[in-house]
Amino acid sequence: PKAELHETVEVGPYTIIEENVIIDAGSKIASGALIASGARIGKHVRISHGAVIGTQPQDLKFGGEETIAVIGDNTVIREYATVNRGTRESGSTDVGRDCFIMAYAHVAHDCKVGDHVIMANAVNLAGHVHVDTYAIIGGVVPVHQFVRIGAHCMIGGGFRVQQDICPYSLVGGYPLKVIGLNQVGLKRRNFPKETIQALQKAFKILFFSRLNTTQALEHIRGEVEQTAEVREVVAFVENSPRGMVK
Repeated sequence: PKAELHETVEVGPYTIIEENVIIDAGSKIASGALIASGARIGKHVRISHGAVIGTQPQDLKFGGEETIAVIGDNTVIREYATVNRGTRESGSTDVGRDCFIMAYAHVAHDCKVGDHVIMANAVNLAGHVHVDTYAIIGGVVPVHQFVRIGAHCMIGGGFRVQQDICPYSLVGGYPLKVIGLNQVGLKRRNFPKETIQALQKAFKILFFSRLNTTQALEHIRGEVEQTAEVREVVAFVENSPRGMVK
């Protein structure tokens, strides 16, 4: 009685919805799911059998404070995926709009997942991870706490991520490294040819020259067309306290 469900919400059998839950119009919750206190579910979200949303964070510092877990409109969460709510540090765990969170994936406390993100089966995000828009993370990838994953990148399946991932990059291998620009993803999203060429030139300097990072950034500023995307890459590298996969 203390949960707020829009009249168009559909809930399957044996699903548990606790108090202090809000579920917006058109969302569908399959059988056997748990929507715990603090969950905020947007419009037209699809939550599959056995998924668990909004349970307490797996953090020994958590003191029972009231926090939330937010799922954006049109997002799909598949079987047995889990999304914990935040801690007092940020107050919420956020999954954006139009995301696809596949089976057995885990989004830990205080993570910020942008719009249009795809997390394949059994991806595990530790606490405070930031994933920017249109990133794709391959299956069975564990991501270390506080890592930032840049927009429009693609991470190959099965690789451990311990440092930040540059926007627009394609990464994989042991040890994890930048293979190149995520050209296929950028073309599919209709990035202009000139933008892709500028990013290719920036990537060649940053990842495939013998320059150190400071020198590479100086060359990028002086030699590469300063598109919004190139500036984004430079800013990301300059603000990477954990260091970056190269």
